[in-house]
Amino acid sequence: MTVNKTRVFALSAAVAMALSACGKKEDAPAAEAGAPAGAEVQVVKIGFAAPLTGPQAHYGKGYQNGVQMGIDDENALNPEIGGKKVKFELLAEDDQADPKAGAQVAQKLVDSGVAGVIGHFNSGTSIPASKVYSDAGIPQIAMATAPAYTQQGFKTTFRSLTNDTQQGGVVGKYAVEKLGAKKIAIIDDRTAYGQGLADEFEKAAKAAGGEIVKREFTNDKATDFASILTAIKGSNPDIIFYGGADAQSGPMAIQLKRLGLKAPLVSGEMTRTDNFVQLAGKDAEGSIASLAGLPMEQMPGGKDFETRYKAKYQEMEIYTPYGYDSTRQLINAMKKANSVDPKVYLPVLAKESYAGVTAAAIAFDDKGDLKDGGITIYKVVGGKWTVLETVGAK
Repeated sequence: MTVNKTRVFALSAAVAMALSACGKKEDAPAAEAGAPAGAEVQVVKIGFAAPLTGPQAHYGKGYQNGVQMGIDDENALNPEIGGKKVKFELLAEDDQADPKAGAQVAQKLVDSGVAGVIGHFNSGTSIPASKVYSDAGIPQIAMATAPAYTQQGFKTTFRSLTNDTQQGGVVGKYAVEKLGAKKIAIIDDRTAYGQGLADEFEKAAKAAGGEIVKREFTNDKATDFASILTAIKGSNPDIIFYGGADAQSGPMAIQLKRLGLKAPLVSGEMTRTDNFVQLAGKDAEGSIASLAGLPMEQMPGGKDFETRYKAKYQEMEIYTPYGYDSTRQLINAMKKANSVDPKVYLPVLAKESYAGVTAAAIAFDDKGDLKDGGITIYKVVGGKWTVLETVGAK
């Protein structure tokens, strides 16, 4: 059989090119990261987890945007760590605000080789996930506020907000001493966050001289609170405290006024949102909520951050700047340690003080709790959240 020499030569050349390509190092990321053409770039994966679907998706998406902006700002600096140019990449997962899904997502991120994790958002997901990260030795900076999160003895757990003990204590005392509430009704959603915040509020309110005339509970999927509010109405409370999210506190604010209750709704940071005001409409008026940290206009880098953020993502959620700071603080620890190895940079993260957008000195205590975190009390006036007072910030 006669062989076409031209065809054989072409086939041999194609095979040679393919083999050459298989042995070539990937250098495309170098161009993306702004590094010189042909330079090898190490991709460093940063994990993220929060509810990205369902009624709490607005919290998670705003949180994620802050994390992504932090990564983008770091990559724009063309960072070099351990003698290598690096590019940070976000791996985001939806934990659906579900504890079981939270643990599964955590294992997925660990298996993907993340160098650190920002999240989870909810205490109920952060706590089971923290065991997975601890076993893998991977640092986790969560938004979780339940005290139990940092009371497990894990060296890998850190939080970016004040915990429920700090926040509930401030609000409970404020309700009695500043709002003049003597008779108080409490409702919580039985999540780790909602119940924990309500428990700490109750302790502080009692210590300040308040009387708890009714304690009720619902769940984080409910929207009808008529029977609970009717039971509370007979006790004639001065305020009603709710531990839970805006998807419940919004409808609750409407229903308590329709039932003729004069007591204002008081709640925590998951109610201090624009979404709550939109859900409750005119019935949001007079509602009070606390939020960790300083108001945006008083944050060291707040105004500049808000301007840059809105140019890219438009409206900002309350957790956005904390996601940004957590991301840059995590990466800053890698830079200081000159390593992206969690075992090497973890001790630096635990001890460092980082100058961020939300505070001039962000640092953790030996449990991983945020040091010197303030609490700001807000009230809905004229359809907008307005500052009443900031307590405890340094």
